[in-house]
Amino acid sequence: MRKIVLSAAIAAAAALSFAAPSQAGYYSYDYQPTCFIKKIKTYDYYGNLVIKKIKVCK
Repeated sequence: MRKIVLSAAIAAAAALSFAAPSQAGYYSYDYQPTCFIKKIKTYDYYGNLVIKKIKVCK
């Protein structure tokens, strides 16, 4: 049981160590995504107008 917990902890640490540098490169060089709010108009089952606001980033 102890070996399983130890191997799971080592595997999780290895996975996180590879994930952190890959995420860091995405926002490098002062890159900031441009975001805007998009409104989507739909109708529900009873015919009432429903407006959803969705944040879209590029």
